[in-house]
Parts: sequence; C-alpha cells; structure tokens
Amino acid sequence: MERFAGWVEDLMRERGYDIDSPRGGGRSRLAEDAGVHRAAVTRLLQRQSLPDLETMRALARVLGVGLRDMLIESGRVTAEDLPLPEGAVASAPGRAGRGRVTPAEAATLLGIPDSHRRQFVEMAEMIIAVSRPGPEGVRPRQRDISASS
Repeated sequence: MERFAGWVEDLMRERGYDIDSPRGGGRSRLAEDAGVHRAAVTRLLQRQSLPDLETMRALARVLGVGLRDMLIESGRVTAEDLPLPEGAVASAPGRAGRGRVTPAEAATLLGIPDSHRRQFVEMAEMIIAVSRPGPEGVRPRQRDISASS
C-alpha cells in the first residue's frame, strides 16, 4: 500500500497536481479529472485502502499510465498474471512508471519506415499533448495543422 501510494503521488506531481501544499487542491482536481469520488483519492493517498478497478482505470487514464501498470504497482496482480503480447514493450526501469510506449518506440513497433518516422513521431506527440490535461487541468489549445501542411 505504501509503495503504491508513493508511486501515485509521484505521478500526480509529474502531471502537475499540487498535493504538497495545504490548499493545493491536487487531490480534488485529480478526482474531478478522473470522474471519481474525492474520498477514493484521499483514502489511497492516506494509505487507507486501494481503489476499486473502475477507479484505477480512471486514475490510470488521467495519470497517463496503463491499467496493467496500475494493477501491477498496486500489488493486486503480478506481471506474470498479465503477460504482454509477444513483441510488446514492457515498462522498463527508468520509464518512471509510464506504462505506455513513447511515440518513437511505437514507430519501431509498428514498423513505420524511416521516411515517415519523423512525421509519425511529431503527430503522435501533438495528439498526446492536446489530449492530456495540463497543470491547471486545462487541455492545451489545439494547433491548426491544416495551415502548416
């Protein structure tokens, strides 16, 4: 429980949720962004209980990690319980709990040819940037890519 709560706290800080100042509002904002009860987030961060599956799914989505990683980090399952498909990239040490592959890793896994790799990576990074809430919970403005084509 302690290790999992610490891992979630680290993810929250990385994603700009202020959980260190008394009036930071990070817990409430995470609960709101994930669409879960604030009490579930509070119980987790106070090391009182693990979230249920639906709450973990919502937290994983907002924190930008895979549900598989969330379940493994929580201790509810092991990596052996949820094997990755052949050829998939597992979370490696140093990836800071990011269960998802990077756009460059995805390009390699998908066999994107070198002639299109840069475009693929840039487009994927742009999509990720506009779909992930920023530090204030506000999504970045979507850039008009039609004008730059």
